[in-house]
Amino acid sequence: MGTDRRAKNPVQAFVWWVKKQPPKVKALLGTLAGIVALIFLRLVVDDHDNLFVAAEAIHAVGIAVLIYKLMKEKTCAGLSLKSQELTAIFLATRLYCSVVMEYDIHTILDLCTFATTGWVIYMMRFKLRATLMNDLDNLKLYYVLLPCLALAALVHPSTSHNLVNRILWAFCVYLEAVSVLPQLRVMQNTKVVEPFTAHYVFALGIARFLSCAHWVLQVIDGNSFLLTVLGTGLWPVAVLLSEIVQTFILADFCYYYVKSLVEGQMMVRLPSGIV
Repeated sequence: MGTDRRAKNPVQAFVWWVKKQPPKVKALLGTLAGIVALIFLRLVVDDHDNLFVAAEAIHAVGIAVLIYKLMKEKTCAGLSLKSQELTAIFLATRLYCSVVMEYDIHTILDLCTFATTGWVIYMMRFKLRATLMNDLDNLKLYYVLLPCLALAALVHPSTSHNLVNRILWAFCVYLEAVSVLPQLRVMQNTKVVEPFTAHYVFALGIARFLSCAHWVLQVIDGNSFLLTVLGTGLWPVAVLLSEIVQTFILADFCYYYVKSLVEGQMMVRLPSGIV
């Protein structure tokens, strides 16, 4: 019966086939899917800066899903408070840099996202504290913050801005790339991810991919924006690598999220070793 159903549903049949492939083949298929998506975005999106705006908007949608979860279910089980705190830190840093260095539509979007993230932190830390999973949310913050700060001091923009501002700008870029790690640790510890948390993390994955696509397409098109705003040297390369890293960090989860949807499952079940 199961084989007959897969045969009648091409999507399920493809997911079933991918599931049987070894990790290297899955990685290759994922890379090819990313390349195809990049080609598609390049063809249909005229202004690639809109991809970055879309990424920030989708991040905001993900946080709205969290707010709905907290208000409806009155629990923060399955969520990482540390990931939310890291998100607030990089957003606050990026807001400061945006105000003193550029100030545009991204500043307004970041302000809205920062405010809603602050509300989520308030609810988790004070109103729903009894439902926190502190024993599972066990990734030390300084394991993330200190390496990002050290890397920012070494590799940062070579623009004419104040040195401290340039280091802070680099710090928020690096921190954004790895801010989801505590959330992934919580999900790895629980093995089963409830729907609202899964929707939120999947939204992050889509947002990170669009942000990465924005920078990659800027490079492919030879846009002078990278040279005039980001400067020269290692910094543009570091930005691209940060975007790629944060995309790949969430790629595994996004695969299992889509697989669960195709199979009609509400919960996302993760195998060992995904994080």
